Amino acid sequence: MGGQSYYKVLIICVVALFVSTHAQLELGFYAKSCPKAENIITNFVHDHIHNAPSLAAALLRMHFHDCFVRGCDGSVLLNSTSNEAEKDAPPNLTVRGFDFIDRIKSLVEAECPSVVSCADIIALAARDSIVHTGGPSWKVPTGRRDGVISNKTEATNNIPAPSSNFTTLQTLFANQGLDLNDLVLLSGAHTIGISLCTSFSNRLYNFTGKGDEDPSLDSEYAKNLKTLKCKNINDNTTIVEMDPGSRNTFDLGYYSQVVKRRGLFESDAALLTNSTTKSLVNQFLQGSIQKFYAEFAKSIEKMGQINVKTGTQGEIRKHCAFINS
Repeated sequence: MGGQSYYKVLIICVVALFVSTHAQLELGFYAKSCPKAENIITNFVHDHIHNAPSLAAALLRMHFHDCFVRGCDGSVLLNSTSNEAEKDAPPNLTVRGFDFIDRIKSLVEAECPSVVSCADIIALAARDSIVHTGGPSWKVPTGRRDGVISNKTEATNNIPAPSSNFTTLQTLFANQGLDLNDLVLLSGAHTIGISLCTSFSNRLYNFTGKGDEDPSLDSEYAKNLKTLKCKNINDNTTIVEMDPGSRNTFDLGYYSQVVKRRGLFESDAALLTNSTTKSLVNQFLQGSIQKFYAEFAKSIEKMGQINVKTGTQGEIRKHCAFINS
């Protein structure tokens, strides 16, 4: 009997350990441990995002880039040490908003030291910034813990590049458990924000290495870009709106640009090269903004739960740019 009791206790301990390390995210995770946390984040975003509305797109992009490497664990925030971190990978060299997240973290730490993760702050700030600039809202269950590994090569290999073709996009999204519907919806975030010319100037000046223009890009639009914006292939300072005329409005304008062959990136044009994604682009464009918001919310919620660390996994960083030890 004693032996049976021992094994029962052992089984219970193992199950408890499994549950604690594989806990699920939940809405209001900090309700008891730090009840003011989400309000602190929301209020900070509300008070400051109007001073730099383009930061909403930047924070959403940060959330996306974070989740595509080792899951949504705040690893994109870590500074390089002896190891080159994600932050220094080519896809992340133009990511903005690190100081914004650090300022939020300092406020939350003052309220509840070592309780709220940097990973959750990214997810919440991204949502709140979009809401406060008039875009859709979505549920953000919390309880993510911060990763302690950040690798430049992994970021380079896993984050879709502006030059990605359809096959690459499909593969990279599938690797994260995201389907073609998610691909089209999350690409719709390009309805806000800006880009440097160097992210797409090869389409204007040297698409195949022969000084040519990308034939999938509307020729009149390409001409205007070369004349008014990106006057040479190496222009790394000029900023171009991804959705001209409504870069700060979360609307259906992006899909309209794609259909007109005026998406800035090869990855935008790639959505028209597959029958399924092309059909989805047209469906969202012809549907209501409320339908787009609802579907976008589902995909961003799905993305926000990619390979999250919960329970006893990872840590709660005191400073988002550094691991605790």
